[in-house]
Amino acid sequence: MNTSKSSQPGNHESPPVGAQRFQMETRIAAPPETVFRFHESPDALTQLIPPWENMRVAKAPGSLEPGSVVVLKGRVAGIIPVKWVALHTAYEPPHLFVDRQESGPFAYWLHHHRFIDDGAGGTLLRDEVDYKLPLGPIGQLFGGGFVRAKLDKMFRFRHEVTKRLVESGDWGE
Repeated sequence: MNTSKSSQPGNHESPPVGAQRFQMETRIAAPPETVFRFHESPDALTQLIPPWENMRVAKAPGSLEPGSVVVLKGRVAGIIPVKWVALHTAYEPPHLFVDRQESGPFAYWLHHHRFIDDGAGGTLLRDEVDYKLPLGPIGQLFGGGFVRAKLDKMFRFRHEVTKRLVESGDWGE
């Protein structure tokens, strides 16, 4: 049975001109199947939102398959309301799923979640995000460094939580 599902665009689209790339990779002492299953678990997204972020899951699809939608709601800087709608566009368990921002704070956002077998019984969890800030060069000039630091802090938290929960088995598998 082939469980690989993709719908274009998403898995193979090229980022727009001027997009930035953020990437983080962490080794987790569990096979890709286990790390992928964690991401599919009902509470995973809620557990992966950093406590300092004023965001909550408003809609969780119960699936990472193409066509499923996630909605996050919150406030930027504690005052500006934001609604982030992400569409899953590719699903290749246990190696990959992809989501793309349909509406939200970025001019463009495409997120590849990769689960790479490290050949030693573990997984290299790799997040690759291509993004573009709103307001073009002005947005990049005034917000580029801030956003980059925020992404680094957020994904560091997400990788630490994933590693801790998966390696300990404390996520309800």
